[in-house]
Amino acid sequence: MTQDTAAAAQFAAPPASQADPFTPPATSALWRRDFLLGAATAAYQIEGAVREDGRLPSIWDTFSATPGKVLAGDTGETACDHYHRWEADLDLLTQLHFEAYRFSIAWPRVMDEAGRPNAKGIAFYRRLLERLKEKGIRTFATLYHWDLPQHLEDRGGWLNRDTAYRFADYADLMSRELKGLVDSWMTLNEPWCSAYLGYGNGHHAPGLANGRYATQAMHHLLLGHGLAVTVLRANDPASAKGIVANVGRGTADSPSEADVRAARRFEVQHNAWILDPLLKGEYPRELFELWPGTEPLVLDGDMETIAAPLDFLGINYYFRTNVKSDGAHGFVEAPPEGVERTQMGWEVHPDGLRDLLTGFARTYDNLPPIYITENGMASDDSVRDGRVDDTQRIAFLKRHLAAVNEAMDAGVDIRGYFVWSLLDNFEWAFGYERRFGVVHVDYGTQVRTPKRSAELIARFLAQRRALDVA
Repeated sequence: MTQDTAAAAQFAAPPASQADPFTPPATSALWRRDFLLGAATAAYQIEGAVREDGRLPSIWDTFSATPGKVLAGDTGETACDHYHRWEADLDLLTQLHFEAYRFSIAWPRVMDEAGRPNAKGIAFYRRLLERLKEKGIRTFATLYHWDLPQHLEDRGGWLNRDTAYRFADYADLMSRELKGLVDSWMTLNEPWCSAYLGYGNGHHAPGLANGRYATQAMHHLLLGHGLAVTVLRANDPASAKGIVANVGRGTADSPSEADVRAARRFEVQHNAWILDPLLKGEYPRELFELWPGTEPLVLDGDMETIAAPLDFLGINYYFRTNVKSDGAHGFVEAPPEGVERTQMGWEVHPDGLRDLLTGFARTYDNLPPIYITENGMASDDSVRDGRVDDTQRIAFLKRHLAAVNEAMDAGVDIRGYFVWSLLDNFEWAFGYERRFGVVHVDYGTQVRTPKRSAELIARFLAQRRALDVA
């Protein structure tokens, strides 16, 4: 028996008397073998090794090293040390029976300032992908998960139109070097966060705060996406191409017309700002009524490039936001009392995921197939007697998977679901305090401990595989 097989058996056959609070009902579409269940990570959050093998500084290296920007002064310098421990981390995917893995490529690791390939950085991702293929795990590679090379930010970053073309160059290199190893390419992760948190309010790298900056950065991000889709299709035609959007459910604090309009405008700002240009080829007019004077500079042909056809759309969902009118044209948050929240302070609201998915299907006639590319929660997990009992996460995942199933029953084409995250990791401006993983990481020793949620996911996937074999 191999080490992987032995570890898998550990989770596949628990005592029959042990209650299972995760496994979906027999009628759930989640039992279908063509519905992928995977785990997700991101390069800066797990890799570490920020100065090894030719990797260049990123905006998150700069931002996290700036006093006061990240909780406790944490940085991604070591993170989960995945750059050195990747083989064991991929073994975890096998042990837990995950069928797909979504990860990101660090742009600063694979190219130098002149745009020339960095062979050592590229070789790291090639080894990673080859091992995943050997294991029979589907590969989903994100090109940009927020770690812009610092030398590009020094030239204006996403405020500079040229960055969109440099992103296309990067996509061109990666799709030529890794052709045939990636099942699905994702151009951008959460452009809303990159544009709004990075350039609009300064909570994320590069830490700028200007409304016009946010909309111009978004335009260049989406332009880079459209340019990248073209080169990905040319270089790696057998792979699927998509993008990942974080979406937010906005609900009205009262049935008043003003509050209902406020909730709609919340969703325009969070969802339509990204999805309308991708799927309609235009920005929503209401966005610039909400943010007057922030219209980006759009050149002829830009919107056609941005609206390049997608093979799939990645959706990241975590919580809803209850809002009320600000007395003018916008909204302010109106947090409800007595609701369940995570360690992040986010409300647990699985119905919001279902409502968004069914709403998108009604709004966009050309909505492509969907993957839930991130869903999960942070909790203050600790290891006790060799175990991590993350009861709230187990309930969270089961309820959100049930919401996905409800959306599928309503006719939404959803192909899979990725848990965020495989590992506890560097949670951006919150550092290492907030734990999203289904595997606990001791950051001092780098010891990995699968949590109870991971054990239950593994049990379900083993049961599903056994039914398929039978």
